[in-house]
Amino acid sequence: MGAAFLGLDSRCYTAPVDPETHKRFLDYRDRHGYFGGTTALLTREQFVAADAEQRQLEAKGEERDDEEEARWVELSKLLYRD
Repeated sequence: MGAAFLGLDSRCYTAPVDPETHKRFLDYRDRHGYFGGTTALLTREQFVAADAEQRQLEAKGEERDDEEEARWVELSKLLYRD
């Protein structure tokens, strides 16, 4: 039963994501499949929010304070980034 058969519009019902973020999401899913056996997989929306925050903190580099550094480490682990 396809979307057309059910009388539904076949367009995507979630907000579009830029190609680079989508690529990072797919990489996250692959790494989660390998490393994340005991943790829940983030939804795309959860990933986009965590990815944006992690990238913002990453850009600060040495300018991060202790709290931001701890959050950056937490997000980097969550997203399986080095």
